[in-house]
Amino acid sequence: MAVRRLAAEQPESFAFTAENLAWAKKVIDRYPAGRQASAVIPLLWRAQEQHDGWVCEPAIRYIAEMLDMPHIRVLEVATFYTMFQLQPVGKKAHIQVCGTTPCQLRGAGDLIKICQSRIAKHMHEISEDGNFSWEEVECLGACVNAPMVQIFKDTYEDLTEETFNKLLDDIEAGNPVTPGPQNGRRFAMAAGGQTSLTEIKDDTVGVLPQPVVIDGSEPASHHFTGDAINTGGKDYDGVPTPAEDAVAKVKAAHAAKIAAANSAAAQEAEAKARAPEAKAENAARPKTEDRAEVEVARSGAASDEQEPKLLSAPDGGKADDLKQLKGVGPALEKTLNELGIYHFAQIAEWSAKEIAWVDSRLKFKGRIERDGWIDQSKILAAGGETEFSKRVAAGEVPSSKNEE
Repeated sequence: MAVRRLAAEQPESFAFTAENLAWAKKVIDRYPAGRQASAVIPLLWRAQEQHDGWVCEPAIRYIAEMLDMPHIRVLEVATFYTMFQLQPVGKKAHIQVCGTTPCQLRGAGDLIKICQSRIAKHMHEISEDGNFSWEEVECLGACVNAPMVQIFKDTYEDLTEETFNKLLDDIEAGNPVTPGPQNGRRFAMAAGGQTSLTEIKDDTVGVLPQPVVIDGSEPASHHFTGDAINTGGKDYDGVPTPAEDAVAKVKAAHAAKIAAANSAAAQEAEAKARAPEAKAENAARPKTEDRAEVEVARSGAASDEQEPKLLSAPDGGKADDLKQLKGVGPALEKTLNELGIYHFAQIAEWSAKEIAWVDSRLKFKGRIERDGWIDQSKILAAGGETEFSKRVAAGEVPSSKNEE
């Protein structure tokens, strides 16, 4: 690795702005007592963003004191990681051109020639207007999207001479720019289009993380003017940025899928465990109209529950698909069948006491009335469709999700 030294000319002092200081304290508080040094990299990065895109020596001393670290330890971090710039850079864009083999094979040399002609002949020199600088760096980790450049935090991939020149023009003019592939493809998808997971519908575009368009709502890393800083993912008023919202939605969707899978597995295990008991109850159940009296006698007193019409087997040998009812998944359908409930017509005729009888034998009480089983069953028993049954038929409602 080449020797990296601090710039010869340095400012007299450095201190975080009030906003950045509040942010830094929150970052430091993430770590246990005595481990504050773990925050050195994010604090150095924030100092770089505040100080026109480069880390000055006073900032290194300032952070060392803040984290109770020896000055030399913070200096070692700043000089080791090439993401920290140790001398002034262009105020609007410091462009790091990946020069590793894949990018070279795909045209990185042409991008370097553009930097030499438009910005400065040599690396780390600043353009005459002070807005741009550049350097060649080692692999930036997006080989399949070669060639690429990194501008502070953002990467711009699948570049050509034309799109790279346009990117520089837009940055110079202050126009919004979109990080990521510049040829229209999504992330690292094959250049010829999607070749795997083709069964996933296009509506997943709203679920998967998306490239963030820099639209001025959050100052971009490459757009240093005055006191502009990058807030690092959240505005100081506590309002999440679009990028943070997207990440939160993905995490919530993932957590919901795990919860649904666990719920379905628990209900299925419970149904299997009580299957022998339910079978024995069905075998011993009287097949006469005296069932209600037997139930009363069993409880020792009159009850508000009444056993509905139950069947020992589905009529015609084929049960209705009870999963077309909102709130009924595979495990709950199995429980209903074990009780002797196979058809929508049975459910459609339930009285209040019969609802209470069935409800008391389900894991989640109140579901029948809450999800409107009776009204749905009347429609389905007559051969009609409900809005929910249409969604089930179209495969839009996973069966396990229906039981949440």
